[in-house]
Amino acid sequence: MLLPMAITLFVLGVAISMFKVLREYERGVIFFLGRFQKVKGPGLIIVIPVIQQMVRVDLRTVVMDVPSQDVISRDNVSVRVNAVIYFRVIDAQKAIINVENFLQATSQLAQTTLRSVLGQHELDEMLANREMLNNDIQAILDARTDGWGIKVSNVEIKHIDLNETMIRAIARQAEAERTRRAKVIHASGEMEASQKLVEAANKLTTEPNAIMLRYLQTLTEIAGEKNSTILFPMPMALMDSLFKEVKQQSKDKN
Repeated sequence: MLLPMAITLFVLGVAISMFKVLREYERGVIFFLGRFQKVKGPGLIIVIPVIQQMVRVDLRTVVMDVPSQDVISRDNVSVRVNAVIYFRVIDAQKAIINVENFLQATSQLAQTTLRSVLGQHELDEMLANREMLNNDIQAILDARTDGWGIKVSNVEIKHIDLNETMIRAIARQAEAERTRRAKVIHASGEMEASQKLVEAANKLTTEPNAIMLRYLQTLTEIAGEKNSTILFPMPMALMDSLFKEVKQQSKDKN
């Protein structure tokens, strides 16, 4: 009685083990006696024990952190850069058959590509054009992993670490640039002020009484300060013009 019962349990166990359930984001790569047969899933599938083997493949997007890489830029500056890549398997057959471990292979390829791409650019381009570098790295990785059935959707450079000496040099460069802009703005202001003064002088010379009014206005502004004694010179040319006006008026009356 034990032998039939054992056989029945064995057959029942084999029958139960034939049924596999794959989630919506999973696929099963089926091998028949070592040869690729098909990709199954998702849902309930049947895998015949011994003669068929199944390898599960996750199709969800993988977020992989690229370790910090020592990079020498085109202008010979040493920096440490790390990044993160987003990719997913779009062809389960290629991901299992064409590469031994697609996760490790993608990670190693991302590290070498990060070093090679950033090494072709100067430090200022790394700091200012990070979006362009992300697109370049993503395009290269996507093209090279296409044969592995992998789609690289995005690459983001997270940190660009500089040594203290380079940070101080960049700070001095930024300070010098600010000083240069300040001097240019000051010079532009002086030039505009001189042009306005020339225009004002030309306007005052056309009206003899205008300079006198300006002189009296200046005296009024100075007189508002009552806490000091001010000596204000009187131009003789101005006095001569006043005396000429008085003499001319006297002659007209006579």
